Amino acid sequence: MIDLRVLREDPDRARASQRARGEDPGLVDQVLAADELRRSSATRFDELRSEQKGLGKLVAKASGEEKQQLLARTKELADEVKAADAAQSEAAERARALLLQLSNLLEPGVPEGGEDDFVLLETHGTPRDFAAEGFEPRDHVEIGKILGAIDLERGAKVGGARQYYLTGVGALLELALANMAMAQAVRYGFTPMITPSLVKPEAMQGTGFLAQAAENVYHLADDDLYLVGTSEVPLAAYHMDEILPAEKLPLRYAGYSSCYRREAGSYGKDTRGIIRVHQFEKVEMFSFCAPEDAAAEHQRLLAWEKEFLTALELPFRVIDVASGDLGSSAARKFDCEAWIPTQGKYRELTSTSNCTEFQARRLSVRLRDADGVRPLATLNGTLCAMTRNIVAVLENHQQADGSVRVPEALRPFLGKDVLEPVAR
Repeated sequence: MIDLRVLREDPDRARASQRARGEDPGLVDQVLAADELRRSSATRFDELRSEQKGLGKLVAKASGEEKQQLLARTKELADEVKAADAAQSEAAERARALLLQLSNLLEPGVPEGGEDDFVLLETHGTPRDFAAEGFEPRDHVEIGKILGAIDLERGAKVGGARQYYLTGVGALLELALANMAMAQAVRYGFTPMITPSLVKPEAMQGTGFLAQAAENVYHLADDDLYLVGTSEVPLAAYHMDEILPAEKLPLRYAGYSSCYRREAGSYGKDTRGIIRVHQFEKVEMFSFCAPEDAAAEHQRLLAWEKEFLTALELPFRVIDVASGDLGSSAARKFDCEAWIPTQGKYRELTSTSNCTEFQARRLSVRLRDADGVRPLATLNGTLCAMTRNIVAVLENHQQADGSVRVPEALRPFLGKDVLEPVAR
């Protein structure tokens, strides 16, 4: 949620942010009009309440006809106060509902445009030249069959499209990646968490996932609960309605969870394999910090993501995501994209977003320092999305005989140096 004072003082910034996202700038004016009505309604209510209190004192002192007139006015005033109170509540509700529709204000310097208008910040590693090595790379589906690691046919039989089984070394590989990611997070002071997959509407709404992302959210209508698409949601809501002492910040959590996404609007995209699926596991970093420290914290999260991908010996690049491709809560987002040999392009493996005060205001998470109580900032960053990391590891480290070399940093967690083909 955006600070209303910022909207009043600089509405042009909010309009420009909405336009850059490809969203309606007129919503800013609707919010301001609703806020003005809210404030005038509150003023009217206060005036009537003040008159009501004053009238009560006069009635106590009056007598005869004057008292009867004052009592008649008292009855009229009671109705007016009741109506003003209802009007005040209705105006406040409408103002909040409109404010919740506004996306976060973009940080200065965010590239404008859509999905293809990102800015390339850096590139790490060099994609392998498989032709020079004398063989054609197999995709992760074929490698998964050779290793007995991925079973798509039975996944579809049991769960439908975009479902899968990880079997044998495939299951072990996921667990190893999760443990490697969590070990790195703990090394840098994150508190490990296993988070709920089901959350209440206020948690989903508070993190901004019932805006443009709502179509990809699974809702259990009978229980009015939502399946999360990322542990960002329960991690952000962990301190909902709390005030945190500034001296304890930053608070950093690493959440391991299953993630559920409907993948609405992705018909025909990534139908082969496990790049785009309905359920996957992920280790997510989350940070609560003072707003003035958020930009630096964002760079730290990005650095930890880069360190993890470097340890997996993957060629990757870092991009500054364009305004029209940002989620509603993100003021800025950086993606790390790994090279996928059989696709001949980079694909997103991790992302990190600075959500500034947007989520904290909606969830009422605040900090207390020497200056009093104020909203804090929230940031998130994927450390390891299992299925996509499995794809990248299998394809980039495959050998001509169908085996896969295990990156050195992963070996202590997997207990293997090489993944060997299974007997057929």
